[in-house]
Amino acid sequence: MPLLRVRGPSMAPTVRDGDVVVVRYGIPPTAGDVVVVRWAARPGQLSIKRAREQHGNGLWQVLGDNQFGSTDSRTLGPAEVLGVVRWRLWPRPRRLR
Repeated sequence: MPLLRVRGPSMAPTVRDGDVVVVRYGIPPTAGDVVVVRWAARPGQLSIKRAREQHGNGLWQVLGDNQFGSTDSRTLGPAEVLGVVRWRLWPRPRRLR
């Protein structure tokens, strides 16, 4: 089960800095899913965002739930979705949508 620790405030209140989430890689996202992404402009950085709209070239417009604390597609353009976040495991376990 691939786990990631969230860093930063961009997805608060859905997930917060320090939360541990479960990611399913290789499954297609749908609009509204919380996803792990990578941008061409920042290839070494993974981010957790919310999928909004798929572009024709397989990239997605993604936004942070915290519009005042997120660098997302509004700044960096469409992102490559690597996986879908299904659960917050710690500190308050629950399924995410």
